[in-house]
Amino acid sequence: MTDAAALPGQPRGGVLSGPATARAHCVLAPNPSPMTLDGTNTWIVAEPDSDLAVVIDPGPLDESHLRAVIDTAERAGKRVALTLLTHGHPDHSDGAVRFAELTGSSVRALDPALRLGDEGLDAGDVITTGGLEMRVVPTPGHTADSLSFHLPADRAVLTGDTILGRGTTVVAHPDGRLGDYLDSLRRLRSLTVDDGVATVLPGHGPVLNDAQGMVEFYLAHRAHRLAQVETAVEAGHRTPGEVVANVYADVDRSLWPAAELSVRAQLDYLGEHGLIED
Repeated sequence: MTDAAALPGQPRGGVLSGPATARAHCVLAPNPSPMTLDGTNTWIVAEPDSDLAVVIDPGPLDESHLRAVIDTAERAGKRVALTLLTHGHPDHSDGAVRFAELTGSSVRALDPALRLGDEGLDAGDVITTGGLEMRVVPTPGHTADSLSFHLPADRAVLTGDTILGRGTTVVAHPDGRLGDYLDSLRRLRSLTVDDGVATVLPGHGPVLNDAQGMVEFYLAHRAHRLAQVETAVEAGHRTPGEVVANVYADVDRSLWPAAELSVRAQLDYLGEHGLIED
């Protein structure tokens, strides 16, 4: 919802589809929209010398896309051995069951309803398929089940919809909660400060080369929007729709329904912290 040129995260430019780091390769799904940007980024992650790969977010149920992901892995001499989900929104997960059928891989996710196989995903888990080291980082807020994946060897983090390659994400009320989201952004900031993470591999949009700058921008953006919502309420705009029309007047109206979800989350947050009266 914010112009890419104003972001400090330094997008690489253009639609990303192809190698992004030594271990991560993006296959862009053909589902562009105002909410999915250029489409869903399906990530193939593997050690360069391994014949096994992990796929993150197979994307929508689109047979040509799912087969393109498999073909891309096979051309690199790799077999998909595991599928992971950053969260359960359909543009990331609807193709998972069919993808598992095509590859014979299990599907691991935080939400048990999305899993295929015995194992789920929890904070602190380390994925070691094919010698890979990828750490599970809980990042709820966009949704309750949102996860990110830290790829230490590439100083990168795969963020799903928690951080996008262009614009800002929606806190999808009521499943998403703003307090959780702010905590998740701070957790990602600590990865950039303490663990040297420099690159964001997002669920939509281009790769970002300044992870810390992008996290700081997201935190500042949220603080700014929260102050705007508080001011709007104090001025008498009481319903989420009224607040959206006042605060998001410069945003394309096709995005107002999504903005209203975030406003509802912001109003809940302000109410919980006693910053506005019910």
